[in-house]
Amino acid sequence: MEKQPHLLLWKAVFVLIMIGLGFGIYAGSKSIDYTWRWERIPQYIINTEATTVRSPFDGTATIEKGNKLVVTSDYGDDPLVIKKFDNLLVNNGDLVFEGDPLVEVENWNIGPLTWGLVMTLQLSVVSLVFAVVIGLFAGLARISTNPALRYLSVTYIELIRGTPLLVQIFIFYFFIGTVLDLDRFTAGVAALSVFTGAYIAEIVRSGIQSISPGQMEAARSLGMNYVQAMVNVILPQAFKRTLPPMAGQFINLIKDSSLVSVISITDLTKAGREVVSSTFAPFEVWFAVALMYLVLTGALSWAIQRLEKRLSASD
Repeated sequence: MEKQPHLLLWKAVFVLIMIGLGFGIYAGSKSIDYTWRWERIPQYIINTEATTVRSPFDGTATIEKGNKLVVTSDYGDDPLVIKKFDNLLVNNGDLVFEGDPLVEVENWNIGPLTWGLVMTLQLSVVSLVFAVVIGLFAGLARISTNPALRYLSVTYIELIRGTPLLVQIFIFYFFIGTVLDLDRFTAGVAALSVFTGAYIAEIVRSGIQSISPGQMEAARSLGMNYVQAMVNVILPQAFKRTLPPMAGQFINLIKDSSLVSVISITDLTKAGREVVSSTFAPFEVWFAVALMYLVLTGALSWAIQRLEKRLSASD
């Protein structure tokens, strides 16, 4: 029997390959005529810049007990009272004019890229729930003995899989959305759900048909009807087998959600385009956007792998 290579050796080979890839990317970045400005990106993820409070009128600044700033107006307006601040920019008794900086307040604000990430996550989660429901019913209809249900399911699956998602988004927003008065978010969720549901339907169908027909016959012989046998016997087994391709489809859904930016939904991709237009740092922004998508898909992939291990341990 051939001796298995040492595990550490192959791990070292993997590390060397990754180092080589990293060096190649670094060398490639140096070979192009481009000035990298990574320092511009963090503020678009988490903005930590202090907010400056300015005087709304001409007056006199007074610092009272308890570190409270009061600006008295020269024109009889109600005084401006600032109780909480981090940096004081005036002294006691200073004359201030309208627009002069008074204090700075340090705060943490979510940047546009993070808001885009939140929108992408909302789109993906809501679309995922509806896509699973649509795919489950369409998959069951696909193997139904009722010709009407079967033909409707086949038509739906072939029609959706045979047309681009981008075209479907336009149809849902400009045509169906106009008829049903749908907002952008609802139209985007509907398009993603219907599109992904067609692929999930085929995954469900293949998973069910991979179960031995004897399982259904045994369940029916125990007195179960078709629905009980499908819910209690067939679908739990099919779920385990379809988990890996289902995970791949869920990851595709997250990436496909970037297309809803064409109907002006400020998801992660659209937020990236807006940041590029204000920073003129396209490579840095798109690398950051790609990393954020990778965090979402990586977290989902990790969760699916943990679920697979737990289900396999329960067998």
